[in-house]
This record gives sequence, structure tokens and C-alpha cells, in this order.
Amino acid sequence: MPGAGVMIPTRNMPSMINGNGNVSGFGTSSGLTLGQIMFQQPNNMMEAGQLHPLEMTQQNTSESEIARIRDEEFDSTTKSGSENHEGGASGDDQNPRPKKKRYNRHTQHQIQEMEAFFKECPHPDDKQRKELGRELGLEPLQVKFWFQNKRTQMKTQHERQENTQLRTENEKLRADNMRYREALSTASCPNCGGPTAIGQMSFDEHHLRLENARLREEIDRISAIAAKYVGKPVVNYPLLSSPMPPRPLDFGAQTITGEMYGAGELLRSISAPTEADKPMIIELAVAAMEELVRMAQMNEPLWITSLDGTASVLNEEEYIRTFPRGIGPKPNGFKCEASKETAVVIMNHINLVEILMDVHQWSTVFSGIVSKASTLDVLSTGVAGNYNGAFQVMTAEFQVPSPLVPTRESYYVRYCKQHAEGTWAVVDVSLDNLRPSPTLRCRRRPSGCLIQEMPNGYSKVTWVEHVEVDDKGVHNLYKQLVSSGHAFGARRWVAILDRQCERLASVMATNIPNGDVGVLTNQDGRKSMLKLAERMVISFCAGVSASTAHTWTTLSGTGADDVRVMTRKSVDDPGRPPGIVLSAATSFWLPVSPKRVFDFLRDENSRSEWDILSNGGVVQEMAHIANGRDTGNCVSLLRVNSANSSQSNMLILQESCTDPTASFVIYAPVDIVAMNVVLNGGDPDYVALLPSGFAILPDGTTPSAGGIADEGSGGSLLTVAFQILVDSVPTAKLSLGSVATVNNLIACTVERIKASLSCENA
Repeated sequence: MPGAGVMIPTRNMPSMINGNGNVSGFGTSSGLTLGQIMFQQPNNMMEAGQLHPLEMTQQNTSESEIARIRDEEFDSTTKSGSENHEGGASGDDQNPRPKKKRYNRHTQHQIQEMEAFFKECPHPDDKQRKELGRELGLEPLQVKFWFQNKRTQMKTQHERQENTQLRTENEKLRADNMRYREALSTASCPNCGGPTAIGQMSFDEHHLRLENARLREEIDRISAIAAKYVGKPVVNYPLLSSPMPPRPLDFGAQTITGEMYGAGELLRSISAPTEADKPMIIELAVAAMEELVRMAQMNEPLWITSLDGTASVLNEEEYIRTFPRGIGPKPNGFKCEASKETAVVIMNHINLVEILMDVHQWSTVFSGIVSKASTLDVLSTGVAGNYNGAFQVMTAEFQVPSPLVPTRESYYVRYCKQHAEGTWAVVDVSLDNLRPSPTLRCRRRPSGCLIQEMPNGYSKVTWVEHVEVDDKGVHNLYKQLVSSGHAFGARRWVAILDRQCERLASVMATNIPNGDVGVLTNQDGRKSMLKLAERMVISFCAGVSASTAHTWTTLSGTGADDVRVMTRKSVDDPGRPPGIVLSAATSFWLPVSPKRVFDFLRDENSRSEWDILSNGGVVQEMAHIANGRDTGNCVSLLRVNSANSSQSNMLILQESCTDPTASFVIYAPVDIVAMNVVLNGGDPDYVALLPSGFAILPDGTTPSAGGIADEGSGGSLLTVAFQILVDSVPTAKLSLGSVATVNNLIACTVERIKASLSCENA
């Protein structure tokens, strides 16, 4: 049975990029403010406007009884449907409950004999199981399942004891913390006896904050453990204020009417699976794994090469003949999107599997397509100290970097299996039949990747993406790109993975040439700067799509109806300046190839042609980190030497990245003092960022979907997005004047880009 096995503790994978050093804080916050925008705008612009544990709910049931019941559950799964179900409900039974399974209960003698054997040998081999089964009149498989469940039960008891000890230790730490806080609040000056000045408390307060953060993590960890065994989460203690969730636009006395984007009802309503669901989930995942491997290895007639020879197209009739079972027929009104792509990436197969099975690493690596993801339950953590046999029930939301394309929500199980030495597969398959939802717009048939070990630390990845979607909400600009499968298809996933593997390899590189001017060679400084840029890119991608985590409003009556705005409040978030942040984004088509648009926007020499906020100043590159084969993949630190002598010089952190399916140019103003600390290897998590930038996609009109690397034909779909700090007071009301100013900023930027590129094109 796939779900059975020894529970392995969950791994804690390190972040892709680790910075060293610590930063206690900075005196100033970074980010563009509304005052800076209005000061720098031209006048004409201003005029325009795990194996799952036993449920511990039966308090009076003995351990042997629990073991017997679990054994019967596993035993029942090996029987056929006709053996497991009784004939039907009696005429007197009016309760419409599902038919119960008939269990073959072990006798007290059998249980006593197996428990006695367990004390001597908890891991019997096949010969011992057969001998014991013959003596007790049981099948060897029944004996095997009983011993598996008994080992799980003993492990659960041991972990509950550890949980209790951790709780006690945590309560002691909390009590100490409260005592220290009280002592600090009543501290007095030894000289005058009066209250201590605030400045004298800063060192202790800093350590107190660190202690609070550590306690918060400890409480969250214990709560997660307790929730698994008690059945409900432990209430978190409000030791630290958390950032406030995104809110709709609040304009005080005035309101703006507009179209709202993103529902999110599906992901918010989903909970962890029940015990009754788990055997069905495991059976579905095992069948999906078999289907994925066959689809990855088969070619014609299942996969047909497209007319231009650039893609593999699924033959749906052949698919139905080859895989008649699956998750049921395609829902009415849904379209099928299926694609397959193969590539060799610079990462070993073990690290690839770890990234795919760790939800935090997975969503970080694929931040360009995964807007959010979470693990609801771990049915099995795998065996033999790795992810072989791991099952995870997950939810995820997939995105295109534009507010014009609705996100796709999915509820699915992820299963990892080692097929041979050096060959692994990871498969996803939807569980929507367990939680039917009227808001369902996307269903994942078996999708995932086959990973094969290659020499010198490389891996061959074959990715299959097979979904059924309702894409009626996609804007006409993006319909061609989405319907071609290149917005969410296998080619996009593989391209992102290939680029991120190169990025990680550049982080680990030690042979940096010293000759080039501006190349950052300090290893710690490189890691810190790349980690800061990674956070900037994730923040940009999460804030530009039509994600259910955000509420977009289309501006009405401003003369620019295609601009969508969103506001959120930042409180006690060290990575963002405090106050009200206004995000504005728009997407439009350009009759220029994606590569030309990308080269124009990333070049510091042409920045003054579109960047209004640089106010005509000269932009100079101070530091540079290459992180890929393509010269466009790099992180830069730019200085804007303003022509206005009354303005201080400004630093800009910029990351430009490109692959065959999409390109990004993302930047954020940064504090000079903070960046000096980062360049010396300090902790980048305390640098406040408000990223703005561009997402460049092919328009999908060319046969090869107009890949970014193609210099020739095909237009571009460009998304422009700004994040502006409009008020440093989080409780302030957002004025219509602030919205009009930001709307003007984005409109003028779009016009400048169009004018510059049309001149180039001519």
C-alpha cells in the first residue's frame, strides 16, 4: 500500500540564497513616495489628471483496540468492492449515510501473539511474517499492515510525549519573556531614580524583539504538531503584529466604482482531507503516477508534433483510449490544455526532488507562475530518509503576470516516487471530486515531471502539463497566448526551472573574474544582494497578477480605463516601508518583438527615455552580478545622478531576467546605508522595498508563440506596474488626488515607451 510506511520527520530545506550577517535596522525607509513623484513630474503630466497519524478522538479506547481497528481499515482496502460492502440499508434505516464496510476483526489471541512478537522484533521480514501468519491463521499482508500500524502508533505516542515537553518549555520561555518585559517597562535610572530614557532601552528592546520572534516560531511549530494529534489548531499568541491583509480601496468621503477581480472562494473553503478520503487519495495518486510516466515516455500516436515542429500536441482521442479511467470526463465548457517539454538543467536530481516536494522552495523557484501555495496535509513523508513514497495534499494558485488573466486555483495531491536508481517522478492530480465546488475553473489531470540523473551534476527533466480549464475570463489581449498553452504550459515551467537553476549555480560560484569593472566579487555580498533581489522579484510577481489575494479596481472616469489599482497597508513589516501603498498596473500590446522590448527597458543608457522619476538624470551602473548564460540575466545596482542639485542621489536595485517564454525588468529604490550593509554581506531582510517594473510576454501569434529569444516577428504583451508609498501613516485615508497622480504616472510611462519603441521600429 503506497501510503503505509515509517514516518520521516519533515525536512527543513535552506533558502535558495542565504545572506550572512545581521542588520539591526535602518534609520530611513526605502520606496518612492507620492511627494517625490509630484516633485519630479513634468508640468504637462500634472495637468493631464505525513503517513497520517491516528485520530485521537476516542479517549476510552485501548491501544490494542486502536491497533485492531486500524489493521481492519488497512485490511479492508485489500479486499474487492463486493467483499467490503454489505448488501444495503434495511427498510427501517432512514438515515441516508454511506454504506459501511464489513471488517474482519482479529481475535484477542491473534493480537496478543503479534504484540508479544512485536516486543522482540518490531520489523519482521517476509519469512517471519509468513510463519506468524500461518500460526495465527492470517494472510502475510494482514500481518504486515498490523506491524506497520503498530510502529506508527508507538511513534505517535513518542511524539506526543515530545510535544508535551516542548509545550512546557515554551510556557517557561513565555513566562520569562513576560517577566523581562515587565522589568524593562518598570526600569529606572540608577542615577536619578526616574524612568529610563527611550534611547537607553534600544539595545534591550532589540533583543526582546528577537526573543519574541523566536518564541513566535516555536509556538507556530508546536501548534502545527498539536493540530495533527489533537485535531484542532492551538491559538497563536499575538506576540508580534502581523501585516494587515489587503483591503479594497478606501477613499474616505468619496468612493470609486469599478470591476473587482479575484474571488478566491475555492482555496479559502478547502480543508484537510478526512480519514475516509485518504485511501481514495492514495489510490488516485498511484494511478496518476503510472499515467504520468507513460505520458512522459510515449511519443506518437499519443503526442503529435505540431506543424512547425516546435511543440508536442496531445491527441485527445488516443489519450482516452490509452487512459480510460482517470478523474472522469471533461466538464462542460472546459478546454483541454496539454503539453510536454524536455530539457537538461544544471542541478542534480536529488536537489530537484527536494525543491518540488518543499512547498516554500517550490513556490519561490516558480514565483513567476505560482502566486501562492500551501500544504494542507502530509499523508506520508517517504521512506529511507528521502521523499520516495511521499504524499502531500496541497492547494496552489497559478498566475500570468498581468491583471487581465484570472488566476487558476487547484486542490490536488502531490506524489513522489523513485522508479530506478537516479530516476524520480513527481505527479499532481486534482482532488476536486472530493470537494465539489461551483467556482471550479481549473482541473489538473496527471501533471508533473520525470527526472533522470545525468553526469556532472546535471538532470534531464521531462515535464507534462495537462489541465482542463474554463478560460472565459481571459482578456482578449491574452486569449491567443493562453489558448496556445504557452502561458501555463510545460514549456513555461521548464524555462523557469532552467533559468532558476542557472541563477542558483551563479550564487554558489566562487571563480568570479576580477577584471571586469563593477562586477561584485565579494562572495557574502553577492549572496546578500541576490537574496534581496529574489525577494524583490517575488513581491513584484505576487502583486501584479489577478490573484485572489488581491482586489483590483478598474479606474472609471479617468480617461485610462485599462489601469487597475489596489491599495494595502503595511504595518510592522521590515521588508516594506510603513504606510499606505498604492499599486497600479496596466497591460497593452506593442508591435515590437519581446527581445527588443526587454533590451530597451533593461539598458541603463535608455532609462531616461521612459523613467519619469529619474527626472532626466544620468543613470550609472555601480555593481553587477551575472546569473545566467544570457547577458540579460543579471542583478544591477544603479545610481541616478539627478540634474537637480537639491535632490540627493538615489540608488536603484534592478533585476532583469529572460527565458524563452517571458522576461522581467524589476527595480526598486533602495536606501544607500542599507545597501552598503548588504554589499558587505549583511542581512538583506531588513531592507525595505517597493518593487515596480515590467513583465514582457510574447503575444502568441507566431507559430512558436514568439519566444523571447526570437528577434524577428511577433508582438509583445507588456505589463507595467508601480508600487508607490502615498502616505507614511497606515491609518490615513487615500485621497482621489493620490490615485490620479499615480494614474498619470503610469499613463505617461506607457506613452514614453510606445513613442521610443515606435521610433526604433521605424
